[in-house]
Amino acid sequence: MQNRINLIIASGIMALTVSSLTAQNSTNSPYTRYGYGELANNSFGAGRSMGGVGIGLRSSQQINPMNPASYSSIDSMTFLFDFGASAQMSWYKDGTSSQSDVNGNVEYMAMQFPLHKSVAMSIGLLPYSHVGYKFGQIKTSNGLTYTESFEGQGGLNQLYAGLSISIWKKRLSFGANLKYLFGDISHNAVSVYSSQSSTYVSKTSDFKVKDAAMDFGLQYSHPLSKTDNLTFGLTYSPKTNLNNESYQMISSSEIVTDTLKGLSYDIPLSYGFGVSYEKNSKFIVVADISFQQWSKVAFESRNNEFSNRLKIATGGEWIPNLYSRPYLNRLRYRAGLSYANSYVKTNGSGYKELSATVGVGFPISSSRSFVNVSFDYTKIQPAYKSMVNEDYLRFTLSYTFNEVWFFKRKIN
Repeated sequence: MQNRINLIIASGIMALTVSSLTAQNSTNSPYTRYGYGELANNSFGAGRSMGGVGIGLRSSQQINPMNPASYSSIDSMTFLFDFGASAQMSWYKDGTSSQSDVNGNVEYMAMQFPLHKSVAMSIGLLPYSHVGYKFGQIKTSNGLTYTESFEGQGGLNQLYAGLSISIWKKRLSFGANLKYLFGDISHNAVSVYSSQSSTYVSKTSDFKVKDAAMDFGLQYSHPLSKTDNLTFGLTYSPKTNLNNESYQMISSSEIVTDTLKGLSYDIPLSYGFGVSYEKNSKFIVVADISFQQWSKVAFESRNNEFSNRLKIATGGEWIPNLYSRPYLNRLRYRAGLSYANSYVKTNGSGYKELSATVGVGFPISSSRSFVNVSFDYTKIQPAYKSMVNEDYLRFTLSYTFNEVWFFKRKIN
């Protein structure tokens, strides 16, 4: 009976996640005016608290879609469900003015379960990118003064189904995610000339994506002793041309042009490497490096719009005493750091992303489930002082439901 109640709760959360993600507004950054916007952090729970790692992370107690090979780490009687939401404070400065905002939304939802003692499956929904901005400026050109205003919203989401199989002694595992990418991104730019209020130029563009993509992963775990373990991870995602509908309308005080375009949009080839070391169920250290080849993708049928993106992340988790009776000794303390460069180009260059995270995993008494809390401070550092500097303080709360659902009780 309890399992049925939990399944109903999980299904309700899934429905809420779908409606929340498709109506998301998780950022106010002017940099989301370019490309697909701000790329989402796809790590869950503990991985997010450790700098956003996941490629080399292998755990039977959490879902890790960053490397689909990790799913087979689950034991044959466990069901996992993970749900996360976040809130963030943002500060923007461009040298002459400043602005602060507060945003929040559902982050992700996923479940994972075994199909066989060596095969496991995961299904989930999470964001791919966020777009949300609204700003304006006054300009002068050829003696004419005019006001420019820019506004955009939307983003892409990804619904995935993944399989993982342990192909050798529970040490070597292979996995793959089939993803359905969908979403709608719209941009609007308006120029109004102050000398003649009836003179204006407006450009509205919108594109919708509905297509599939694949992720592949490999993990190898090598036991150093009965209690120590070393895990290596690899991931690969091929370049994909997205099926889309693109629309553009340009209007002014003199003419209106309405165009339906068959433009080309790609997501990049990407690959990553990660490694983790776990000792005696007491601590774990993880490091990841990933590369996305954005310079080779087409966006609005144009090439060379973006820069290749490199991300490096490292973090760790410490448990004072997993089997101790005092509750504080069983908490999971986490921290991490990450660095990445932007894939978008602004003024011929981009920006750097520097992040520091801390978090705690709170075990729920009488169960194997957890409530995970993390704090993430991110600094967006552009190449030029005239560009917008951004600071984020993000709070993420997630619940990892971990229960034995497939145990068959014997009746005497």
